[in-house]
Amino acid sequence: MKFDELVVGRSAEFAKTITEADVVMFAGVTGDFNPVHIDAVAAAKTRFGGRIVHGMLSAGLISAAIANRLPGPGSIYLGQTLKFTLPVRIGDTVTATITVAEILPRRRVKLSTVCTNQNGEKVIDGEATVMVDEANG
Repeated sequence: MKFDELVVGRSAEFAKTITEADVVMFAGVTGDFNPVHIDAVAAAKTRFGGRIVHGMLSAGLISAAIANRLPGPGSIYLGQTLKFTLPVRIGDTVTATITVAEILPRRRVKLSTVCTNQNGEKVIDGEATVMVDEANG
């Protein structure tokens, strides 16, 4: 998307159903083998009562929405705030919705970033700052 096409309120989504394989691969790539994510017996003893998906795996869907949808290819992620509001479970479908909140100087844009589960419950709330690639107008 070209920078001059960005307007406050424009939004886009990216959704994915989180699988067992996603969690195992994420743990392998990051080295985060926290038992609450990997060990069903240990996770059952936590306040969550079972395994939960890595928060940053879910937050990664925001990055996918930015890179693939809005502003799209060539976008440069400059910053992100995140508040994890509910756990995500294996089998949940997470939808990352990004909305242009503010157009900033120097080809930058501030985005509202929200992830919801298949029940419409907010699992992540945040804000991102992104630079739009000069090749995108």
